[in-house]
Amino acid sequence: MLEQILCIDDDPITLMLCKKVISKSSFSKEIITAQNGEEALMHFNTLKYTNIKNKVNKKPELIFLDLNMPVMGGWEFLDHFTSPAYAEFNTANVIVLSSTIDPEDLAKAKKYPIIIDFLSKPVTLPMLEYLKKKIGI
Repeated sequence: MLEQILCIDDDPITLMLCKKVISKSSFSKEIITAQNGEEALMHFNTLKYTNIKNKVNKKPELIFLDLNMPVMGGWEFLDHFTSPAYAEFNTANVIVLSSTIDPEDLAKAKKYPIIIDFLSKPVTLPMLEYLKKKIGI
């Protein structure tokens, strides 16, 4: 079981469903959410600039990322997140969750080593079982 995961999506229903399915599956102890890439980066900045004991335990091990969001979309988030400014958090794997599987997006995802899979929404129990095997939990 993972300690913490982060779901980044602008749709509150998708976030609620994500939390429900993940909590039912014993996939992660803690699920945090952000409604866009900027909000997610603010979360990492808070972790980075506050003196939290056990900071290592407070960073997400896996990120479910939507691509199309207002304010800051998934690609822009990835550009910032994979920069040296966020290097201490780059141990987190990213799963792109999208409602459309565009071949151009699939090709672009291959350019980011941090992305370990590209899956179609919504999160399902079989999907989580597949991911448990893939990441070895």
